[in-house]
Amino acid sequence: MKPTLLILAAGMGSRYGGIKQLDTIGPSGETIMDYSVYDAMRAGFGKVVFIIRKSIEEPFCDIVLRKYQQSIPCEYVFQEVDKLPVGYQPPEGRQKPWGTGHAILMAADVIKEPFAVINADDFYGRDAFLRMGRFLQNTDMGSSHWAMIGYRLANTLSDFGFVSRGVCCVDGNNMLVNVTERTKIKRTDWRLRVEARNDKVRAIVYQDENSNEIVLNEDLPVSMNFWGFTPSLFTCLKSGFENFLKINKESLTAEYYIPSEVSRQIDSKNADVQVIPTTSNWFGITYAEEKTAAAEQIKVLVEVGGYPMNCF
Repeated sequence: MKPTLLILAAGMGSRYGGIKQLDTIGPSGETIMDYSVYDAMRAGFGKVVFIIRKSIEEPFCDIVLRKYQQSIPCEYVFQEVDKLPVGYQPPEGRQKPWGTGHAILMAADVIKEPFAVINADDFYGRDAFLRMGRFLQNTDMGSSHWAMIGYRLANTLSDFGFVSRGVCCVDGNNMLVNVTERTKIKRTDWRLRVEARNDKVRAIVYQDENSNEIVLNEDLPVSMNFWGFTPSLFTCLKSGFENFLKINKESLTAEYYIPSEVSRQIDSKNADVQVIPTTSNWFGITYAEEKTAAAEQIKVLVEVGGYPMNCF
């Protein structure tokens, strides 16, 4: 059975200033999603499911789905604030979505096979899709043996300032132990003091809670939210989200995140997660200024033959 690709496209990109999932960066008007779908098809995925908001349905269908209809089966489902379990209502004034865990749960009725989860506005690279595709095609559908693509930290940094990354701790078998969020990560000149020397070297650092800069190994595996699951995840999400709502049902901002639920399943030994290393470079568009840089990277990949001039 071919795996499915689930794309989280419900966010509206408020910091970016528009519907960034539908913005074009490729030479023939491709979106970042187009490259993800193209890579997924080459890696053996058989279907794509999108999580979107009702408010972007018309432009989404016109710009995105129409170009895929002759290439791969596609479906979409909605993530809305009021899509809650029976007995729950969103608090008055709640506009913020309930998070990535809730978003994935919306696809429970349309995904019955192993599946990968990605963000719509992130570029993950061909190698990452090939590796995840192989894992999912060799996974027992009934198991809770899941996966996460682990990117080399140095391959995920931005030229436009600080980033936050989930730094992965793995055991000797490349199984995920935990993910630690590190904030304000950047490349910088780091003063290296060895004996009497006082040299500067280029290093990757993050800032701790006291604003101290601490060096990070550039080869550390980090999570960029490229996950691989079996349908067993949906049972976990259903109970996990209901427990979340019992505590946060009146909150206007609390979100139910997929990494939190995965961590709970690992800690309770109900599931395990294999961290799959990749040689791919990751890049995304968080702020409008990053669009030009992303377009340049795509242009180079097209020029060296990694992608065609027109993916669809």
